[in-house]
Amino acid sequence: MSTASATGEGAAPPPRRLTIGKVLASLAPEFPDVTASKIRFLEAEGLVRPHRTASGYRTYTDDDVARLHYILAAQRDRYWPLKVIREALDALDRGLSEPADETDGRPRPPAPTVDPEVPSPHELLGRREVSLTGPELREATGIDRETMHALETYGLLRSDERGHFGHESLAVAAAARALAAHGLEARHLRPFRTAADREIGLVDQVLATRRGDGSRDERAAEIASACIALHVALVREGLGR
Repeated sequence: MSTASATGEGAAPPPRRLTIGKVLASLAPEFPDVTASKIRFLEAEGLVRPHRTASGYRTYTDDDVARLHYILAAQRDRYWPLKVIREALDALDRGLSEPADETDGRPRPPAPTVDPEVPSPHELLGRREVSLTGPELREATGIDRETMHALETYGLLRSDERGHFGHESLAVAAAARALAAHGLEARHLRPFRTAADREIGLVDQVLATRRGDGSRDERAAEIASACIALHVALVREGLGR
């Protein structure tokens, strides 16, 4: 066991534990009528779950206090029954958030966010052009001649008519080098080429059968960016299971 592990260095400090008396003192300025029996009732209803010490005493964390504050405010300000409060707490526990406006106060699902790792349509269209020879590509990414040949054999690296490689080949070769450190060879990466070709075929199919605003390149970039976002989201979902 390392010294850091033995001492807990680098680990998050444990949450502080509050007695019910300190919890009442914390809530009293805003909820002067709250009592220990009220908190125990909420515990009996399953709305708050304090920690029990070996001797049976209840202790509360700051998160428990925030939860109690939410419950008491919902009863006082919105006249919510316990059933509605329980549903709201469940929603908050599942990652929903309190609304910024004061509509009905119920938790809302988060808005979809743009993954910063996914290139935007503008970035797909505006990629800086570069033309590299094979030796220049190997020098830039650190792959050897044998690996580069294998990547070309399996269709992961594709040169132009002059035998030069573009900007995306840098990313392909760099990713292949990183994966090689985990035991993945070029032959293992062939499914990525197949999947990419299928996505490209889907983009071409949409462009051929559906009309839309903007130029063909702009539409292709928009569709491709959404396809990449979908791919990244599915991979992250799978890793999180």
